[in-house]
Amino acid sequence: MEPDMTHNAPNILRVDASARFQTSYSRKLSDTVIAQFPKAKIIRRDLAAEAIPQITEDWVDANFTPASDRNLEQQAILRQSDKLVEELEWADLLIISVPIYNFGVPASLKAWVDQVARAGRTFRYTAEGPEGLLKDKKAILLVASGGTEVDSAIDFATPYLRHVLGFLGITDVEVISADRLMPEPDRFEVALDKATNLNASSKKAA
Repeated sequence: MEPDMTHNAPNILRVDASARFQTSYSRKLSDTVIAQFPKAKIIRRDLAAEAIPQITEDWVDANFTPASDRNLEQQAILRQSDKLVEELEWADLLIISVPIYNFGVPASLKAWVDQVARAGRTFRYTAEGPEGLLKDKKAILLVASGGTEVDSAIDFATPYLRHVLGFLGITDVEVISADRLMPEPDRFEVALDKATNLNASSKKAA
């Protein structure tokens, strides 16, 4: 089964990672994609406006304590992580806008990944290896960069996000990139056109 996008009304989780706001190319691409789904229910997680904390030793201990055995302090430590996971579980469509910083993802986005990659919640270990539990979802990555070419040998952001999402069970991942904008600013218009005209697979109904 694929994400329920009937009548352009999926449940969308939008995650923005750029440190810039009004001048962010990745955010502009995300705005454009969101506009394709006027009837959607949307949760927005802005990682620059509201920072996600780094995981700590106490967080790790709480996470690996069985839920039924967690004390009140451990429950409190995991409360935000639980909320972030619930947002992912709720979503049919995950839209992540991400700039490439120093060849990788912003630290804020890595912190979000660390909070939602939870053994027993979003993936599990089996005799055949890890299994992602967030299946039947689609993700759209909106990637912007000044000099790094997306999916080149020096791009450690886009392949990382594809791998992490696949690890969590989200294997239907579409990438729209506005890369190498410093030498070629016109590439943004090409990406904007793609974001405005999403291919049919992005809107298929369940």
